[in-house]
Formats: sequence, structure tokens, C-alpha cells
Amino acid sequence: MASTLQGKIALVTGASTGIGLGIARQFIAEGAHVFITGRRQKELDEAAKVLERNVTALRADASNLDDLDRIYARIKADKGKLDIVVANAGGAEAQPLGQITEEAFDKTFATNVKGTLFTVQKALPLLGKGSSVILIGSTTSVTGLKNASVYGATKAAVRNFAKSWIQDLQGSGIRINVLSPGPVRTPGLAGLAPQGQEQALFDALAAQVPLGRIGEPDEIGKAAVFLASDSASFVHGVEFFVDGGQAQI
Repeated sequence: MASTLQGKIALVTGASTGIGLGIARQFIAEGAHVFITGRRQKELDEAAKVLERNVTALRADASNLDDLDRIYARIKADKGKLDIVVANAGGAEAQPLGQITEEAFDKTFATNVKGTLFTVQKALPLLGKGSSVILIGSTTSVTGLKNASVYGATKAAVRNFAKSWIQDLQGSGIRINVLSPGPVRTPGLAGLAPQGQEQALFDALAAQVPLGRIGEPDEIGKAAVFLASDSASFVHGVEFFVDGGQAQI
């Protein structure tokens, strides 16, 4: 029996750790060749070792347009096309209203909004009919999160990108969807807690999830496989929550 993504070429940005790495792992397990990007070479190299096969690791900052041009030139030279783009690179800083800095605002919007926009726009020449674009959103786009209003605003922008872009690309055969995780056990989420209080944060977030726990990166990866696959051939413009029910109550 053929794997779900056999022969597909995928790009997953921000895939050196966390959700991006979980998505890349599941894509490879289903037969895809995956290009992964990240800003930190050490973590990127470690991710490539973990993934072992069918992976090309390229250092890049998703908010840097020159880096994106270099990535797509490499993909075109190596494979000639793309079937799947996952705009996952993102970040957040815990800052309540009254303490939000211009630097943190600009950095978060540059990565989460500007980076997502140009990751997709610059991929278009390599995408054909039947291609899948997955934007990584968040339950915070609809629920809000204490000390994370800037992050939530960026993810609300991502949600609107999908709703607008499916109209811009009408007739192209390119599908665009948003995959919005709830709390997931990642280094990024742990980084929002004071040092030594990571588990307390995880436990507090788990208490807000009807399933009674936080998610794992591979669970997000499995949902991404569905959106990337031909099984989702008529799924277009949705926000697909993988959140244990958090945003549904």
C-alpha cells in the first residue's frame, strides 16, 4: 500500500524543533521528501539527524526575503517543484498590555505575518494544481491568551490570509488551509514560562482543554498529513483546530 504522501515534495519552515519538526517527521513517514528551515544551525543539524532520511535542512529566517529566495532557488534546482508548503515559522513573547515593547511587536509580526505572507507568495511559481498550502495558526486567534495579545493578533491575521488567498488563487487548483493547534508540548511553549515553572504552565493549560491534556507535536503532524494529502482534495479555506476541544467551548 502506497504511503499517503509518496513522491511529494514539501517545505516546512521553522522545523528544527517543536510543531514544525513533528510535521516534518510525519510527512517523511508518509513518503515525502521534506525541506526544513530554521534560523539556528545547531538545532537544524540536530533535527536533520533525528529525521534521518528524505530531508534537506537549510538555514533561513522566514522573515528575510533574501533567505526565502535562496530556499526556493535550491528547491527548484534540486526538485523542480513543490507540492506542499507549511508556513510554520513563528514566535511569541509573553508581554501583557502596558509592557509591550515596539521591538517585540515588530519581531513577532515580522516572523508570524510577514514571514507567512512571503513564504507563500514566493512559493507560488513552484506550486501546481493539487498543491497544498498549510498556514499554522493558533487557538489564540479566536480565544485570546493572557500576556499574548500580540501573538494572538498575528494568528488572527494568518486566519484572514487563508480566507482572502483562496479568492486570489481561484482556479489555480492550489488549496490553502489553516491548521490551528491548541497548547502543544514544545520548547516554544515552555519558553513562555519562568525558568523552572514549565510543567506548571503545561498543567495549567491542560486544565483548559476538554481532553485534559496538552498536545504533542506528532499529533499536529498527523493532522497536517491529512490537509496535505489527496484525502483533503475538497478542503479549502478552513481553520482546522487540533486542540483537544479547547477552542470549541
